[in-house]
Amino acid sequence: MILSQLSLYRYQIPLDKLLPVGKQRIDNRQGLVLRASAVNEQGESVTNEVEIAPLSGQDVDEQPLKGFSQESLSQVIDQLMPLLDELINQQVDELARLAQETQLPSLAFGLSLLHARLSGRLPAARRGAQTIPLIYQAQDESPQALDVRIDALESSTPAVKVKVGQTSMEQEVAMIHRILARRPDLKLRLDANRCFSLEAAIDFLACLPLEAIEYIEEPCENPGDNTALYQALGVGFALDESLSSPDYRFTMAPGLSALIVKPMILGSLADLQALTQEAHEAGVRVILSASLEASLGINALRDLSEALTPDEVPGLDTLRAFSADLLVSTGKNRCLTLENLICLKKISREAV
Repeated sequence: MILSQLSLYRYQIPLDKLLPVGKQRIDNRQGLVLRASAVNEQGESVTNEVEIAPLSGQDVDEQPLKGFSQESLSQVIDQLMPLLDELINQQVDELARLAQETQLPSLAFGLSLLHARLSGRLPAARRGAQTIPLIYQAQDESPQALDVRIDALESSTPAVKVKVGQTSMEQEVAMIHRILARRPDLKLRLDANRCFSLEAAIDFLACLPLEAIEYIEEPCENPGDNTALYQALGVGFALDESLSSPDYRFTMAPGLSALIVKPMILGSLADLQALTQEAHEAGVRVILSASLEASLGINALRDLSEALTPDEVPGLDTLRAFSADLLVSTGKNRCLTLENLICLKKISREAV
């Protein structure tokens, strides 16, 4: 298949409420849409779009986001714009090759995802596929408002992801007990974003029913303490931010239960497949998670999760805060189309 048309667009979507990024908060999401058309030997055309959105930029206090994407959106644009000229009239497989060459993980993911889409290697997921709901106490939110959200969960929901280390220990212990009082069948995936010392993590978890905890993500400020926490209480831990380090290599450790993989931060689909296989061979779960993508990106992650980790329910419950959908409708009042976005570049085979 030959790439016959390429277009690059930029989007910015305000959020209806602040979203947590570690201990920080954001009030809008920015990113790119890369659209490509390819023609096969029979002259048939296939078109698809992917979202490329590094989790970087500034929070609501105009401070740089820490601990997630290392590259900026501007860096991605600067590298991608000239690549479009190189790609036109080339085989679709060139997308996969360039994905392995770039040092920008979000760009590597986007190019490899577009390759998979155009070549028919990533089928659509089942309609109505499950995701793990995200629970956190918004600022000035009443306990009764939390009750309403818990009561609205589907009865088939197996677990919830709960942000911890955001407020006081007493408040969060009370919140978790409140969740379990209303839904004692739920399992908890706690997300600490490295907010605890070892001693504080032990004190916090000791106040909770440990049998309800599937794992706690990145519990300790010093990741080397995670195994000590497991040895003290028997609670398994998951790695999330650790995977964003360019130096990360999978290493098994006592208590390591899961990898929380954000493909937009990890890199290409080839790297994702290799890490998934390595983890599974060691008996470690791999759970795909969002990097606060818009609906186009979330839709792709749902497809990826069903293809790569069909036995796991992904963590993709971040769209409720978005004021609009992006190309793929989830039922919001507004769904942005390409005409609503800023076109940065458009190039076609005929124009070369």
